[in-house]
Amino acid sequence: MARWGAAMTMAMGVLLGAGPALAEARDVGAKAYDSVDPFIGTGGEGHTFPGATVPFGMVQLSPDTRIQPRAQGYDWAAGYRYDDSSIVGFSHTHFSGAGHSDLGDVLLMPVTGPEKLERGDPDTPGSGYTSRFRHDDEIARPGYYAVTLDDYRVRAELTASARVGVHRYTFPADEDARVLLDLRTSMYDYPGKILWSRLRQMPDGTVTGFRETRGWAPGRQLYFAMRFSRPPTGHAFHNTETDIAYKGFAPPADRVPGERAQIEGRQLVGTFDFGKLDAPLVVKVAISSVDEAGAIANLDAEVPDFDFDRVHAAAKAKWIDALSVLDVEAPDAERRSAYTALYHTLLGPTLFMDADGRYRGPDQAVHTAEAFDHYSTFSLWDTYRALHPLLTIVQPEKRNADFVNSLLAHRRHSPYGILPVWSFHGQETWTMIGYHAVPVIADAYLKGIRGFDAEEALDAMVASASYGPYDGLRQYMELGWVPIDEEGEAASKTLEYAYGDWTIARMAQAMHRDEVARDFDARAANWRNAFDAQTGFMRAKNRDGSFRTPFDPTASGYGTDYTEGNAWQYSWYVPHDVAGLVAAHGGADALLGKLDAAFEAEVDPAIFEHMEDITGLIGWYAHGNEPSHHVAYLYAYAGQPWRTQARLKQIMDTQYADRPDGLAGNDDLGQMSAWYLFTALGFYPVAPGSGEYVIGRPFLPRASLRLPNGKRFTIVADGLEQGHGYIGAATLDGKPLERAFLRHEEILAGGELRFTMQAEPSRAWPGTQAQAPYSMTATSAR
Repeated sequence: MARWGAAMTMAMGVLLGAGPALAEARDVGAKAYDSVDPFIGTGGEGHTFPGATVPFGMVQLSPDTRIQPRAQGYDWAAGYRYDDSSIVGFSHTHFSGAGHSDLGDVLLMPVTGPEKLERGDPDTPGSGYTSRFRHDDEIARPGYYAVTLDDYRVRAELTASARVGVHRYTFPADEDARVLLDLRTSMYDYPGKILWSRLRQMPDGTVTGFRETRGWAPGRQLYFAMRFSRPPTGHAFHNTETDIAYKGFAPPADRVPGERAQIEGRQLVGTFDFGKLDAPLVVKVAISSVDEAGAIANLDAEVPDFDFDRVHAAAKAKWIDALSVLDVEAPDAERRSAYTALYHTLLGPTLFMDADGRYRGPDQAVHTAEAFDHYSTFSLWDTYRALHPLLTIVQPEKRNADFVNSLLAHRRHSPYGILPVWSFHGQETWTMIGYHAVPVIADAYLKGIRGFDAEEALDAMVASASYGPYDGLRQYMELGWVPIDEEGEAASKTLEYAYGDWTIARMAQAMHRDEVARDFDARAANWRNAFDAQTGFMRAKNRDGSFRTPFDPTASGYGTDYTEGNAWQYSWYVPHDVAGLVAAHGGADALLGKLDAAFEAEVDPAIFEHMEDITGLIGWYAHGNEPSHHVAYLYAYAGQPWRTQARLKQIMDTQYADRPDGLAGNDDLGQMSAWYLFTALGFYPVAPGSGEYVIGRPFLPRASLRLPNGKRFTIVADGLEQGHGYIGAATLDGKPLERAFLRHEEILAGGELRFTMQAEPSRAWPGTQAQAPYSMTATSAR
């Protein structure tokens, strides 16, 4: 314990330095760390994992409770579900809250007793190497996870550095210890998933290998290197597809001395025997997308020894530093929810390069990052909305610039010459619609983030918005809409393209690229081509300009006008021109009536059984999926912010909780958590690229943001403790704030936003003549 304490002190000193301000930050971060509950979101529909990682780390070392066939794998997208009672093993890569399964690379399982090579049925104890466990024996903290495997009486502890996962296994002294390595498993499992794999033992005892998979990202390659704190007494490599096995460390007589012992195939598993142990066994595993030599170099660079406590202390110190950006004063439940939300927003995008800067791109070639850290895992359709805007506030400029440089690198290496749509481990998945790397870049640039080539960035944005073969873009550029008789989900695509076009116009205007700004400003108005004034819904048109019939605004699913939603959910998607949407409806009263109809409808959730992502229903509002995330804030645009405040209370009360099933839908790589955190603070980026945040209402009595520029922005909600849920008045740095939005530069300037809360709705704030939030369509003050 003393060694751990010394390591912790040293690591904290390196990260936070000395001085009163940094000491205060360390204290805030330590309290924040204690408030995080990684189990939140691991039940229900959250799809988060409880295991060990560091902020934006390449390794996510976490338990897997089931490996399900592809048709049944949605609920196990993160590998772990809280309501399970068995653990298959501990693998090194996971998504946090994705709506799709994959990863689960390099699975280890500490076992005792007879050798078993198959995982068995998790509901049938003893049928394979899977073990039962109890939640009472689990511990999950940022950067650390521990559990007891009941069937083997093994205590397993996990921690991680950026590229290395470290395991510590304490075996019963009266049993022979064994570690099983399974390269056959994946979160997205089906016959033929593993294209090829290799296991080999190097002359110094290091175990290396790789596997190439065809899953969500086709042709993904991952390499690893593994070392044990004591040499095994024996080992066996098996190809369970061919029944070929290689056993023992001594090379056969016909092999050259020092030659590597290896086996290749599609179904590989290894076992490593250690006999009876009188001390814990430490196993460290590094990963690389480049080659086995890169994995070994990562291992040497980050974890040269077997000091589990040192790695754990360093991981904890990184989390304390990362979490110290937010100082929350609130009841325990609200603190847990807020800090866990912050924790989830700092899990991705994930680092994706070796310690020497090399990484594998979408062209399957190896590249080297020059003067930037390369990241992947960009769930852009989800995360452009709130996660990336949040990171522009709570992360250093360099990190945000690194994200942009990584997006640009993907485009340079892409065979298609466009920015990524949804990428992980350097590969394109083509999941979801739109070109939402574009608003991420534009929002960063317009907020003053530099450190990337802006001209290259704008050219990449234009190229991505002009790539005709992609999802009806050729027809969109020709007609001004995506025709439903030629391309599915056409209404959603038209709307999302129009928003992306507006962000291109905004960035081009700021860069004085006037022709680009003019062209894309015109394209940004294409949302009007999807609006049907007769029904008041956004609809898909045919090539001839007629709306597709018959029309059912409740219909959802593949083949309809919409992506993961229906007309009730997508008809609000004009974040850049809400004033124009108000006018198209015939005025604020009409829009307000339509909003009320959406929230107050009686809807049977069974209508969405065929659409797994549409969850968290309040009427037609579906908080468990992203198209609804800005909708409650539209009341403020229509002149009734108190209605936004009431709806937000309804959403926060029903869609979030500090328990395992506390997320109503996929966390989607931090988007659900970013929505929560923004809303808890009191404002939300409805239109990233506008530089504005629409004020909702605060849910925390007091919160303070430690900004990357060294300043502090504090939000105080006077009277909130008395249950007062409505804003009666607001001040910014002591001056009356008579508008329902903040500007980004006002946050970065530091200072204090203070709300006076009251029990009843206030029509006096911000006033009938208050300036409206940004909208592309010019409007006079109401």
